[in-house]
Amino acid sequence: MYKKISIILFTFFGVTISNAQENILLKDYSPKSIYKIPITVIEKAKFPVIDMHSHPYATTDAEIEQWIKTMDKFGIEKTTILSYQTGKKFDSIYNVYSKYEGRFEIWCGFDYTGYNEKGWSEKAVKELERCYRVGAKGIGELGDKGEGLVYSKPTKAYGMHIDDDRMKPLLKKCGELGMPINIHVAEPYWMYEPIDIHNDGLMNASDWKIDTSKENILLHAALIKTLENAVKENPGTTFIACHFANCSYDLSIIGRLLETYDNLYADISARYAETAPIPRYTKAFYEKFQDKLLYGTDMGMEPSMYETTLRILETEDEHFYEKELFNYHWPLYGLGLGDTILKKLYYENAKKIID
Repeated sequence: MYKKISIILFTFFGVTISNAQENILLKDYSPKSIYKIPITVIEKAKFPVIDMHSHPYATTDAEIEQWIKTMDKFGIEKTTILSYQTGKKFDSIYNVYSKYEGRFEIWCGFDYTGYNEKGWSEKAVKELERCYRVGAKGIGELGDKGEGLVYSKPTKAYGMHIDDDRMKPLLKKCGELGMPINIHVAEPYWMYEPIDIHNDGLMNASDWKIDTSKENILLHAALIKTLENAVKENPGTTFIACHFANCSYDLSIIGRLLETYDNLYADISARYAETAPIPRYTKAFYEKFQDKLLYGTDMGMEPSMYETTLRILETEDEHFYEKELFNYHWPLYGLGLGDTILKKLYYENAKKIID
């Protein structure tokens, strides 16, 4: 009798568990750590910080003033606003943020209007010089995910990449004016892979995916090559490959470029979730390239965002999730970076570029 009841219960609960597994959708998967381990709350960065990668999220004086309060709370001395913009739109952003002297540095984009027409490069250089006179301190964020330089506004430059001959006068002029260039090339590698059961980044695949079937699109390796070509051909111009040049899956790729070219840096913005799951390898990378890495966020201006980035960099916390910021299934781990590295990452490396 007892044996019969046991078999029935086992069958019932076994079927229930099996059905539950089959009915849970991947997009709804949101694990919580079961480990009872230390949780560190970072109230302020250990050393002063310059955020080298942000955008004009705040659009009113009240929002900017609240942002500054948040910056003060977490020890962010200055934030670089990568506006993408040229023309009157850049001027308006500059006028809003420049009122808060010393707290923001505003960078412009390139104007690609007429980029397929003869004489475009000269016109674009003139607009660059005008933005510089207004107060632009650098260029960014430029962006090429394979179809061309499409981030700057108001015009997308489909088919033109950073190493195009038409770009040479602009890149050279940036060096002459002392304007660093922040550029986004490629995307995290899982975005190029099939959306199947083996894709390690599948949690984000519904929102972020590279259509590799598009005609004339450059894939990951080819985009890294365009970056290298531009950096190599313009030794007098400083380049910042944002997001580790999207080489978080293989940091040795950007590592080789950082070793080879004195005029290349990398910012760590918006790739915390991609590097924190491999803390020992990532920490070794930070140690090796501590003179070439820049703190950046690129994830808004909420207090929780700063707290998470600082927790990953400063603590040795283990196996935690941050679903609000990152939609991955990967647990995160603190890197526990040493003081010397943190000082360079947060502040000293940035001062070499913007002062």
